[in-house]
Amino acid sequence: MTTLRTLDPARRSARPARPRHPLGGAVAAEWTKLWSVRSTWWTLLAAVLTMAASNAQLAIYVQNANTDDDPTTDPGVVDVGEIVVSSLELTQYVVLALGLFAITSEFTTGTVRTTLRCTPSRGRVLAAKAIVVGAVTFGLGLLLGAVGAAAARPVLGEWGRAPLGGTVADVVACATYLALIGVLALGLASALRGAVLTLTVLFALLMIVPLSLREPDITVLTRISDALPGVAGNHFLLGDAEPYPAAVGLLVLAGWTAAALALGRWALDRRDA
Repeated sequence: MTTLRTLDPARRSARPARPRHPLGGAVAAEWTKLWSVRSTWWTLLAAVLTMAASNAQLAIYVQNANTDDDPTTDPGVVDVGEIVVSSLELTQYVVLALGLFAITSEFTTGTVRTTLRCTPSRGRVLAAKAIVVGAVTFGLGLLLGAVGAAAARPVLGEWGRAPLGGTVADVVACATYLALIGVLALGLASALRGAVLTLTVLFALLMIVPLSLREPDITVLTRISDALPGVAGNHFLLGDAEPYPAAVGLLVLAGWTAAALALGRWALDRRDA
Protein backbone atom coordinates (compact mmCIF):
# COMPACT_ATOMS: atom_id res chain seq x y z
CA MET A 1 0.00 0.00 0.00
CA THR A 2 1.37 3.36 -0.97
CA THR A 3 1.41 6.25 1.43
CA LEU A 4 1.10 9.93 0.62
CA ARG A 5 4.11 11.99 1.48
CA THR A 6 3.57 15.50 2.75
CA LEU A 7 6.20 18.17 2.72
CA ASP A 8 7.27 19.72 5.97
CA PRO A 9 5.65 23.18 6.34
CA ALA A 10 9.05 24.76 6.89
CA ARG A 11 10.35 23.23 3.67
CA ARG A 12 7.20 24.37 1.80
CA SER A 13 7.63 27.95 2.94
CA ALA A 14 11.31 27.89 2.06
CA ARG A 15 10.59 26.92 -1.55
CA PRO A 16 11.43 29.93 -3.75
CA ALA A 17 8.46 31.69 -5.34
CA ARG A 18 8.13 31.59 -9.09
CA PRO A 19 9.61 34.82 -10.47
CA ARG A 20 7.15 37.20 -12.12
CA HIS A 21 7.79 38.35 -15.66
CA PRO A 22 9.25 41.90 -15.57
CA LEU A 23 6.56 43.31 -17.86
CA GLY A 24 3.83 41.56 -15.87
CA GLY A 25 5.08 43.15 -12.68
CA ALA A 26 5.15 46.57 -14.31
CA VAL A 27 1.62 46.11 -15.63
CA ALA A 28 0.38 45.09 -12.16
CA ALA A 29 1.99 48.18 -10.65
CA GLU A 30 0.48 50.52 -13.26
CA TRP A 31 -2.94 48.90 -12.84
CA THR A 32 -2.79 49.49 -9.08
CA LYS A 33 -1.68 53.10 -9.52
CA LEU A 34 -4.43 53.88 -12.01
CA TRP A 35 -7.23 52.64 -9.77
CA SER A 36 -5.81 54.11 -6.57
CA VAL A 37 -6.34 57.76 -7.54
CA ARG A 38 -9.64 59.62 -7.44
CA SER A 39 -9.14 61.25 -10.83
CA THR A 40 -9.67 57.87 -12.52
CA TRP A 41 -13.07 57.39 -10.90
CA TRP A 42 -14.14 60.98 -11.57
CA THR A 43 -13.10 60.60 -15.20
CA LEU A 44 -15.14 57.40 -15.55
CA LEU A 45 -18.18 59.08 -14.02
CA ALA A 46 -17.78 62.14 -16.26
CA ALA A 47 -17.46 59.92 -19.35
CA VAL A 48 -20.63 57.96 -18.51
CA LEU A 49 -22.66 61.11 -17.83
CA THR A 50 -21.37 62.83 -20.97
CA MET A 51 -22.14 59.78 -23.09
CA ALA A 52 -25.67 59.42 -21.72
CA ALA A 53 -26.45 63.11 -22.12
CA SER A 54 -25.01 63.42 -25.63
CA ASN A 55 -26.83 60.30 -26.87
CA ALA A 56 -30.12 61.49 -25.44
CA GLN A 57 -29.61 64.93 -27.01
CA LEU A 58 -28.77 63.50 -30.43
CA ALA A 59 -31.81 61.23 -30.23
CA ILE A 60 -33.97 64.27 -29.47
CA TYR A 61 -32.56 66.00 -32.57
CA VAL A 62 -33.50 62.98 -34.71
CA GLN A 63 -37.00 62.83 -33.28
CA ASN A 64 -37.56 66.59 -33.73
CA ALA A 65 -36.23 66.51 -37.29
CA ASN A 66 -38.66 63.73 -38.19
CA THR A 67 -41.66 65.48 -36.66
CA ASP A 68 -41.13 69.13 -37.67
CA ASP A 69 -42.77 70.90 -40.62
CA ASP A 70 -39.73 70.66 -42.91
CA PRO A 71 -39.76 67.27 -44.69
CA THR A 72 -36.39 67.93 -46.33
CA THR A 73 -34.59 67.48 -43.00
CA ASP A 74 -36.18 64.15 -42.06
CA PRO A 75 -33.45 61.57 -41.30
CA GLY A 76 -36.01 58.78 -41.08
CA VAL A 77 -35.50 55.72 -38.92
CA VAL A 78 -31.98 55.71 -37.48
CA ASP A 79 -29.88 52.89 -36.05
CA VAL A 80 -28.99 53.38 -32.40
CA GLY A 81 -25.39 52.54 -33.31
CA GLU A 82 -25.20 55.67 -35.46
CA ILE A 83 -26.16 57.80 -32.47
CA VAL A 84 -23.55 56.08 -30.30
CA VAL A 85 -20.81 56.67 -32.88
CA SER A 86 -21.76 60.31 -33.38
CA SER A 87 -21.64 61.02 -29.65
CA LEU A 88 -17.94 60.09 -29.49
CA GLU A 89 -17.02 63.43 -31.05
CA LEU A 90 -17.51 64.99 -27.61
CA THR A 91 -17.11 62.04 -25.24
CA GLN A 92 -13.67 61.10 -26.53
CA TYR A 93 -12.12 64.16 -24.92
CA VAL A 94 -13.22 62.96 -21.50
CA VAL A 95 -11.80 59.49 -22.12
CA LEU A 96 -8.50 60.99 -23.29
CA ALA A 97 -7.94 62.19 -19.74
CA LEU A 98 -7.23 58.60 -18.66
CA GLY A 99 -4.33 58.37 -21.08
CA LEU A 100 -3.05 61.82 -20.15
CA PHE A 101 -3.17 61.48 -16.39
CA ALA A 102 -1.56 58.03 -16.49
CA ILE A 103 1.78 59.79 -16.91
CA THR A 104 1.39 63.59 -16.68
CA SER A 105 0.29 63.31 -13.04
CA GLU A 106 3.56 61.53 -12.28
CA PHE A 107 5.58 64.23 -14.01
CA THR A 108 3.70 66.91 -12.06
CA THR A 109 4.15 65.29 -8.64
CA GLY A 110 7.62 63.89 -9.30
CA THR A 111 6.51 60.33 -8.55
CA VAL A 112 7.80 59.29 -11.98
CA ARG A 113 11.25 59.10 -10.33
CA THR A 114 9.95 56.40 -7.98
CA THR A 115 8.38 54.57 -10.92
CA LEU A 116 11.67 54.55 -12.81
CA ARG A 117 13.60 53.38 -9.76
CA CYS A 118 11.26 50.42 -9.38
CA THR A 119 11.29 49.71 -13.14
CA PRO A 120 14.55 51.07 -14.59
CA SER A 121 13.59 50.16 -18.17
CA ARG A 122 11.73 53.20 -19.49
CA GLY A 123 10.46 51.25 -22.46
CA ARG A 124 8.95 48.69 -20.11
CA VAL A 125 7.28 51.44 -18.06
CA LEU A 126 5.71 52.97 -21.16
CA ALA A 127 4.65 49.55 -22.49
CA ALA A 128 3.01 48.71 -19.16
CA LYS A 129 1.17 52.03 -19.11
CA ALA A 130 0.02 51.49 -22.71
CA ILE A 131 -1.33 48.01 -21.90
CA VAL A 132 -3.23 49.28 -18.87
CA VAL A 133 -4.58 52.41 -20.58
CA GLY A 134 -5.58 50.41 -23.67
CA ALA A 135 -7.37 47.75 -21.62
CA VAL A 136 -9.19 50.24 -19.39
CA THR A 137 -10.28 52.53 -22.22
CA PHE A 138 -11.46 49.54 -24.27
CA GLY A 139 -13.54 48.28 -21.36
CA LEU A 140 -14.82 51.80 -20.73
CA GLY A 141 -15.71 52.05 -24.42
CA LEU A 142 -17.88 48.94 -24.14
CA LEU A 143 -19.61 50.40 -21.11
CA LEU A 144 -20.12 53.78 -22.79
CA GLY A 145 -21.53 52.14 -25.90
CA ALA A 146 -24.07 50.24 -23.83
CA VAL A 147 -24.96 53.37 -21.84
CA GLY A 148 -25.34 55.41 -25.01
CA ALA A 149 -27.57 52.85 -26.68
CA ALA A 150 -29.71 52.54 -23.54
CA ALA A 151 -30.10 56.33 -23.38
CA ALA A 152 -30.87 56.84 -27.07
CA ARG A 153 -33.25 53.98 -27.84
CA PRO A 154 -36.26 55.03 -25.72
CA VAL A 155 -35.91 58.66 -26.82
CA LEU A 156 -35.89 57.73 -30.50
CA GLY A 157 -39.14 55.81 -30.16
CA GLU A 158 -40.55 54.87 -33.57
CA TRP A 159 -37.66 56.68 -35.28
CA GLY A 160 -35.04 54.30 -33.96
CA ARG A 161 -34.05 50.68 -34.32
CA ALA A 162 -31.43 48.59 -32.55
CA PRO A 163 -30.51 45.43 -34.48
CA LEU A 164 -28.45 43.29 -32.12
CA GLY A 165 -25.61 42.45 -34.50
CA GLY A 166 -25.19 45.96 -35.84
CA THR A 167 -25.42 47.59 -32.41
CA VAL A 168 -22.85 45.23 -30.89
CA ALA A 169 -20.49 45.85 -33.83
CA ASP A 170 -20.83 49.61 -33.40
CA VAL A 171 -20.17 49.38 -29.65
CA VAL A 172 -17.05 47.25 -30.18
CA ALA A 173 -15.84 49.67 -32.87
CA CYS A 174 -16.30 52.57 -30.45
CA ALA A 175 -14.35 50.71 -27.76
CA THR A 176 -11.53 49.98 -30.20
CA TYR A 177 -11.39 53.61 -31.29
CA LEU A 178 -11.30 54.88 -27.70
CA ALA A 179 -8.55 52.40 -26.77
CA LEU A 180 -6.34 53.58 -29.62
CA ILE A 181 -7.04 57.24 -28.91
CA GLY A 182 -6.31 56.72 -25.22
CA VAL A 183 -2.92 55.13 -25.95
CA LEU A 184 -2.23 57.87 -28.52
CA ALA A 185 -2.83 60.42 -25.74
CA LEU A 186 -0.45 58.50 -23.47
CA GLY A 187 2.31 58.55 -26.09
CA LEU A 188 1.97 62.27 -26.73
CA ALA A 189 1.80 63.03 -23.00
CA SER A 190 5.02 61.06 -22.47
CA ALA A 191 6.73 63.37 -24.93
CA LEU A 192 5.07 66.67 -24.00
CA ARG A 193 4.82 66.02 -20.24
CA GLY A 194 2.01 68.50 -19.66
CA ALA A 195 -1.71 67.70 -19.57
CA VAL A 196 -2.85 71.05 -20.94
CA LEU A 197 -0.30 71.08 -23.76
CA THR A 198 -1.07 67.49 -24.71
CA LEU A 199 -4.81 68.09 -24.69
CA THR A 200 -4.33 71.18 -26.88
CA VAL A 201 -2.27 69.22 -29.40
CA LEU A 202 -4.82 66.40 -29.44
CA PHE A 203 -7.72 68.81 -29.91
CA ALA A 204 -5.90 70.37 -32.86
CA LEU A 205 -4.94 66.99 -34.32
CA LEU A 206 -8.37 65.41 -33.94
CA MET A 207 -10.62 68.35 -34.81
CA ILE A 208 -9.19 71.78 -35.65
CA VAL A 209 -6.62 70.83 -38.30
CA PRO A 210 -8.89 68.35 -40.14
CA LEU A 211 -11.71 70.91 -40.31
CA SER A 212 -9.29 73.55 -41.60
CA LEU A 213 -7.99 71.26 -44.33
CA ARG A 214 -11.32 70.00 -45.66
CA GLU A 215 -11.73 72.40 -48.56
CA PRO A 216 -14.02 70.88 -51.22
CA ASP A 217 -12.13 72.52 -54.08
CA ILE A 218 -8.62 71.52 -52.93
CA THR A 219 -8.25 67.77 -53.21
CA VAL A 220 -4.70 67.65 -51.85
CA LEU A 221 -5.73 69.22 -48.54
CA THR A 222 -8.68 66.86 -48.24
CA ARG A 223 -6.39 63.87 -48.75
CA ILE A 224 -4.03 65.17 -46.06
CA SER A 225 -7.01 65.49 -43.74
CA ASP A 226 -8.02 61.89 -44.49
CA ALA A 227 -4.62 60.75 -43.22
CA LEU A 228 -5.03 62.37 -39.79
CA PRO A 229 -6.01 60.14 -36.84
CA GLY A 230 -9.40 61.69 -36.07
CA VAL A 231 -10.63 61.50 -39.64
CA ALA A 232 -9.23 58.00 -40.14
CA GLY A 233 -10.93 56.87 -36.93
CA ASN A 234 -14.19 58.41 -38.07
CA HIS A 235 -14.01 56.55 -41.39
CA PHE A 236 -13.47 53.35 -39.41
CA LEU A 237 -16.41 54.02 -37.09
CA LEU A 238 -18.78 54.87 -39.93
CA GLY A 239 -17.72 51.91 -42.05
CA ASP A 240 -16.92 54.13 -45.02
CA ALA A 241 -15.77 52.76 -48.36
CA GLU A 242 -14.41 56.09 -49.58
CA PRO A 243 -11.74 57.44 -49.70
CA TYR A 244 -10.53 54.11 -48.28
CA PRO A 245 -12.12 51.08 -46.59
CA ALA A 246 -12.93 51.15 -42.89
CA ALA A 247 -10.13 48.66 -42.15
CA VAL A 248 -7.61 51.07 -43.65
CA GLY A 249 -8.94 53.80 -41.38
CA LEU A 250 -8.31 51.54 -38.40
CA LEU A 251 -4.76 50.84 -39.60
CA VAL A 252 -4.06 54.55 -40.10
CA LEU A 253 -5.26 55.30 -36.56
CA ALA A 254 -3.18 52.42 -35.19
CA GLY A 255 -0.16 53.79 -37.06
CA TRP A 256 -0.60 57.19 -35.40
CA THR A 257 -0.87 55.49 -32.02
CA ALA A 258 2.32 53.49 -32.61
CA ALA A 259 4.13 56.64 -33.76
CA ALA A 260 3.00 58.53 -30.63
CA LEU A 261 4.30 55.72 -28.41
CA ALA A 262 7.61 55.71 -30.29
CA LEU A 263 7.88 59.48 -29.80
CA GLY A 264 7.10 59.09 -26.09
CA ARG A 265 9.70 56.35 -25.73
CA TRP A 266 12.31 58.51 -27.47
CA ALA A 267 11.52 61.48 -25.21
CA LEU A 268 11.71 59.35 -22.05
CA ASP A 269 15.12 58.02 -23.09
CA ARG A 270 16.47 61.45 -24.02
CA ARG A 271 15.39 63.46 -20.98
CA ASP A 272 15.70 63.13 -17.25
CA ALA A 273 12.64 62.35 -15.20
